[in-house]
Amino acid sequence: MNLLALAGPALATSTDNPAANFSDTPWWLSLIKALFLFVFLLVNTLIVIWFERRVIGRMQERPGPNRTGPFGLLQTLADGVKLALKEDIMPRKADKLMFVLAPIIAGAMAFVSFAIIPLSGNVWMFGHYTPLQLTDAPVAVLLVLAVAGVGVYGIVLAGWSSGSTYPLLGGLRSSAQVISYEIAMGLALVAVFLYAGSMSTSQIVLAQKSLWYCIPAFFSFGVYIITMVGETNRLPFDLAEGEGELTGGFHTEYSSLKFAMFFLGEYVNMFTVSALATTLFLGGWQAPPGIAAIDGGLFNHGWWGVLWFVIKLWLFMFFFVWLRGSLPRVRYDQFMRLGWKILIPSTLVWVVAVAFLRASNEGFLGHRQVFGGRMHLATLIVIVIIVLLVLAAAWIYDYKASAAEKAAPETPTEIDPFAGGYPVPPLPGQTLREPAPALAAPAAYQTSETDSEQEESRG
Repeated sequence: MNLLALAGPALATSTDNPAANFSDTPWWLSLIKALFLFVFLLVNTLIVIWFERRVIGRMQERPGPNRTGPFGLLQTLADGVKLALKEDIMPRKADKLMFVLAPIIAGAMAFVSFAIIPLSGNVWMFGHYTPLQLTDAPVAVLLVLAVAGVGVYGIVLAGWSSGSTYPLLGGLRSSAQVISYEIAMGLALVAVFLYAGSMSTSQIVLAQKSLWYCIPAFFSFGVYIITMVGETNRLPFDLAEGEGELTGGFHTEYSSLKFAMFFLGEYVNMFTVSALATTLFLGGWQAPPGIAAIDGGLFNHGWWGVLWFVIKLWLFMFFFVWLRGSLPRVRYDQFMRLGWKILIPSTLVWVVAVAFLRASNEGFLGHRQVFGGRMHLATLIVIVIIVLLVLAAAWIYDYKASAAEKAAPETPTEIDPFAGGYPVPPLPGQTLREPAPALAAPAAYQTSETDSEQEESRG
């Protein structure tokens, strides 16, 4: 199938898709929309926690919450009240200012990114025709990446200010994790910018009228799915709070409402990255292609956009829940290897290929298009090159790993437990060597019973 040829009509420029018009939006209406977003995220967080516990319970053949309220719907609210009434404990050696500031940063930054997400097109609200979006900017998507970088300060400061070892390790893990996967995430979004010709979220949504970018930018979509799970510290990538080795990670010393802020920030971040994926790859608030064509786009205007946006958003939330109930936690070295050795190099190759094809179609490489304008041939060649590069990288990695394994010294099957001065237990497959017998004393220092008797007689 000629994916890039189909994407031709959708590869619009910023002049074809004007930015959202907020000229008929007074300041008080912006405050109402901000309050609407805040309530929207809080209510969805309450629902998704119940949804997650019920779905995972079904996957594990148990009922999940089903006592508090109908179908257990009030269980999350009861847990929130319980957290608020718990004792707020602060460690003696904690940095009090940073200890209090860390959960505030983590919770607040999660809400900021949602300000640039368009929930629908223009709607009639309180006598004004305004976009159902708090704000927009020519570089709106970069704002999300910047806020995500600031949000990690909350986790790092929480781990450092606790004055404890395990939270510090969790904070260090999170900082390395976010830095690693933000690079791959940013590179994955470059292909979308090239297709849409803009970094404004409203323009990107309008540019997907003909074709959603999850099809032509399928590789970027897959990379973004992986990186968004890593960015939100969710299973199988919840290494910053791994209970098995860090007893809770960066929020080990937190309780009451401070812990609730971290809990809230994690789930709101899930909604934020899911909303960004919906906006950039699934057409945003626009209806699916078949429904969008009914009655001249009747179901693709006004408040109908909220319905399609929420449906797409919750598909990603189910994906998060399904991952948590299906996959075990990966090792930290495996996680870092995936980011630095696989995702970042392959995404760089993909971005270069997309930029090359887009430049050829726009005429920047000459009057004639590359491959004579036959985009199906260009698509095939690019995919073959990417596959060959990935296979070559995998072969080189396996070859080096096998060579290192052969060059490594063999583990002795028999060891001396006291060789280094300290008792060392054997590894699997090893046995303990019998300790060497004690050396006999030199003959000059040996005395017999007869010699002693002779000395006594002389005395």
